Amino acid sequence: MCGLLCAIGLKKAGIDVHIFEAAPKFDEIGAGVGLGPNALRALKELGVLDAVLLRADERVPTERSFTFVTGAGAHEHIYDYPTLPQDVGIGIYRPAFLEALLPLLDPLITHFNKRCTSISCSDQGTHALHFADGTAHETDLVVGADGIRSVVRNFVVKNEPDPLVFSNTVAYRALVSADVLESAGVKTNLRQRPVCFVGDDRHIITFPIQGKKMINIVAFSTNSRLLVGSVTIPLPWVESVSEKELLDEYAGWGNDARIILGHIQQPSKWYIHYLDPPLSSYIHQRIVLIGDAAHAMAPHLGSGVGQGFEDVFVLCALLGHPNTRKANLEAAIRTYDSIRRPRANMVLRQSSMAGEIYEAHGKDGETIQSLRHKLKGIWAPVWHHDLAADIVTVMDSLHARKARL
Repeated sequence: MCGLLCAIGLKKAGIDVHIFEAAPKFDEIGAGVGLGPNALRALKELGVLDAVLLRADERVPTERSFTFVTGAGAHEHIYDYPTLPQDVGIGIYRPAFLEALLPLLDPLITHFNKRCTSISCSDQGTHALHFADGTAHETDLVVGADGIRSVVRNFVVKNEPDPLVFSNTVAYRALVSADVLESAGVKTNLRQRPVCFVGDDRHIITFPIQGKKMINIVAFSTNSRLLVGSVTIPLPWVESVSEKELLDEYAGWGNDARIILGHIQQPSKWYIHYLDPPLSSYIHQRIVLIGDAAHAMAPHLGSGVGQGFEDVFVLCALLGHPNTRKANLEAAIRTYDSIRRPRANMVLRQSSMAGEIYEAHGKDGETIQSLRHKLKGIWAPVWHHDLAADIVTVMDSLHARKARL
């Protein structure tokens, strides 16, 4: 998602761009993704928001407020997350997002079946991408947008250990008709807004989609007894599991939760990975990382994709400015790193903390009141970030650079 968006943004800025895709065609796993207020602002600034809205579940962004209830017992109400008028977002399937962007992309700049195996640097400062098919491509700048299992990231972290680890959390995903769930006896209003059922090392999130006709369900389960990173999960990180496995994970939960999970047919199980510790740099020489390649995070704030969009927004503003040229390219990406890394790494950490909060109910010393206190303002630093302030920082850096030239 971020790679195509970046290519479109850089092409609009008049920069010669080439996309090297390992797969034989563009493809996305059909999971839905939520885009919050900050993500929509970035898309608007990049000039693609209208195209994306045409493919979204909602043509008009809607309120993103969550309701939190207990998973066990009678699903006691805990907290309604308050929102401001501008706290709106959308849900969209990843394939639909791809369909929105592809018409904006020049097909001549895309090269398929190009799996990067190594990157070399010349004496002139250019980089050569080497591919598994024996070909190579020389470029002034490499943008690694190759996702959570990034190859390009290896050339940024160099000799450091791979920070990608299993979070000890799995997620079971499914779509179920809202009518079916209501007919089966679910009392919780799942159509109005997202709902989070919280529990001890478990939580379930539901989202109304497709005009509130369908409910997107994600049920999380964590083994908190294990040290994060102590277990290695072999590929693939998504598998089909039995309905019994899913229900057994939530034994003892309340009626609505059990009905919801009981209507999931052929659930898929996702092994959640993230970067721990976060990267100490998103750049090396003229190599720069964006999106999950830079800051793969847990999904508990629904903000990973949005952080990637912010990466693209800042990088395109820097590289597309008249004061940026080959002579100061490394200075430009250092500015990108100084702006984006502290913020994206903060969101990465906060996302992990959010998961711990959702799964604290039922633990010793955790009360409804303490949980409510922890939930207050949990999205504020993500949603209310001032993108305009980032651009002020970019412009200040560029003006200072011009004065030195």
